[in-house]
Amino acid sequence: MGPTTGVVTAFAPASVSNLGPGFDVLGLALEGPGDTVTARVVDGPGVRIARIEGERGALPRQASANTAGIAAAATLGRAGARLGVELELVKGLPIGSGLGSSAASAVAAAFAVNQLLGEPLGPAELLEACLEAEATVSGRHADNVAPALLGGLVAVRSVSPLDVVRLPVPAGLVVVVVTPAFELSTRTARAALPQAVPLAAMVRNSANLAALVAACCTGDLALLGRSIEDEVVTPVRAGLIPGCVEVMAAAREAGALGASISGAGPSIFALCDLEDRAVAAAFAMQAAFERAGLPSKSVISRANCPGARLL
Repeated sequence: MGPTTGVVTAFAPASVSNLGPGFDVLGLALEGPGDTVTARVVDGPGVRIARIEGERGALPRQASANTAGIAAAATLGRAGARLGVELELVKGLPIGSGLGSSAASAVAAAFAVNQLLGEPLGPAELLEACLEAEATVSGRHADNVAPALLGGLVAVRSVSPLDVVRLPVPAGLVVVVVTPAFELSTRTARAALPQAVPLAAMVRNSANLAALVAACCTGDLALLGRSIEDEVVTPVRAGLIPGCVEVMAAAREAGALGASISGAGPSIFALCDLEDRAVAAAFAMQAAFERAGLPSKSVISRANCPGARLL
């Protein structure tokens, strides 16, 4: 199997996962920030990382310890290609931000290598390659890699076997994500989670998740806002993020439909029905983080965004 070209550059976007009650199930691609990977054919089989930019030396250059390298190698393996590939990774996402940073690196690398090979792998096989990479960072979870690859809003029904469902995105839905200058590793955030969940809490979370999916299918934004409630994961993780409760409250007071923690945090997202409300929510959320002693950055994105693509 020969490459279609000697060099390919691909981009994969940031993503918001969980969306309140959808822990390890729901994920949404964002517009704007993301990671870029350039893959080129080199002599000798295997994958190596030539350069990483934008992460201040925090990521390993060893391909077998980096999600981009692992995903690239898994893509080669699944395609049955004995090819030498060199990667350059440009991190557009902060590490430990709750925006699917490791997933974006993996997806961009897998997508780029698949293009080098002439696209022998379909989306499901590429997702499997990315899951191998994610497993080294936070476990076998697809709620970030799936939206980063496919775009839009996805529900992960199962990872073994892989079963991912695309959900409709209500027209006019706008997403605000505010990221404080505070790093929270996925491992730390997962370690804080309870090992047992009361039955009543499970029932309420299941009801909210079902209502959230129904709201997306019917375009009921008011119901969507009421459904972003989670009493299992969010309360625990909120204690790890300075100002978290106040930031979520500030978003709602500014007119957001609802707000919660993006992935493992510390980023907080809010859903809005108008861009003007999104701007107001972003301002209020950043002000709340500032009162907690944390500067922050905001992103305002439409909710139905594309996934991985060539640059």
